[in-house]
Amino acid sequence: MDEVLLRSLTPSVLTVLVRRGADFAAAEDAVQDALIEAVRVWPAAPPRDPKGWLVTVAWHKFLDAARADAARRRREDLVDEEPAPGPAPAVDDTLQLYFLCAHPSLTPSSAVALTLRAVGGLTTRQIARAYLVPEATMAQRISRAKRTVSGVRFDRPGDVATVLRVLYLVFNEGYSGDVDLAAEAIRLTRRLAAVIDHPEVAGLLALMLLHHARRAARTAPDGSLVPLAEQDRGRWDTALIAEGVEILQAALARDRLGEFQAQAAVAALHADAPTAEETDWVQIVEWYDELTRLTDSPVVRLNRAVAVGEADGPRAGLAALAELDASLPRRTAVAAYLHERDGDLATAARLYAEAARKAPDLAERDHLTRQAARLNTRLRR
Repeated sequence: MDEVLLRSLTPSVLTVLVRRGADFAAAEDAVQDALIEAVRVWPAAPPRDPKGWLVTVAWHKFLDAARADAARRRREDLVDEEPAPGPAPAVDDTLQLYFLCAHPSLTPSSAVALTLRAVGGLTTRQIARAYLVPEATMAQRISRAKRTVSGVRFDRPGDVATVLRVLYLVFNEGYSGDVDLAAEAIRLTRRLAAVIDHPEVAGLLALMLLHHARRAARTAPDGSLVPLAEQDRGRWDTALIAEGVEILQAALARDRLGEFQAQAAVAALHADAPTAEETDWVQIVEWYDELTRLTDSPVVRLNRAVAVGEADGPRAGLAALAELDASLPRRTAVAAYLHERDGDLATAARLYAEAARKAPDLAERDHLTRQAARLNTRLRR
């Protein structure tokens, strides 16, 4: 396999797709999929016209993705902008697809990645960001998953835990990313809760509802991010909060604690506080301790460091943060916040600027840039 040849052909193939009408991001995904296919096929059957082969395969990949995206958008059009409270019908073809893609022949991580790409409509880049891995690594994982299931019959659905993980990631992308999938994730989780009596299904539904209840307050009229502590709590959806808390309490009463129930408990404590100053940070730290025990996730540890900083002071938070890998996404932003709370404005301003350069999206980058500018203005006075 001539990797140099592949790299040299990539820009021209990408240009051809864009000229044919593909938007740049979709064209990039299609070319990446074509390159992966070339790595698999060419060693045994090298094409006579490598560029023509790549253009043809990439164009077909683009068309397949466009059709899948159109189908997903048609499904979304059937969903109200805000999820209505209450029970939902039990039958749903999309939910069935989630279970089929979570095939037993795949590892849980591969099944999640494949489902997000094939059914959820997320790009390889978005999935990679959710998993904290390079895009090329995720592209290879998805390609392997496709090859694994290409010759199997989809007559054995996957397990609930894998489907819950997919729904959780789809909701997160819809809640904080550039594709609005949050309402669809809530709709499907409601349907799943209607047919499966499982405390973690209830925990995930409660978590989604409690987060979604704050959605209207998360951005200012100009589109800028509003931190939780500064949000207008009068704009929170009290009906969704009440429903989420009720579902969570019923799940916790079954004494089968899982990751989603613990996350929902944290969200409920935030929702229950009349003001940011009245937040029960001590209890939130305790829930993050439970989450760390359940998942040992670096993201959970990062959130725990913030909570420790609020409960026990910024220096305690910085001590907890020091135990985490410096390359962890958003770690720099958390360090900036804790240094500001500790009174070290110069260090905080520098870290906010550094975090802005690493931000995964424009809204977050703008928010962090404004934070750095605010502190620099104070330092110049």
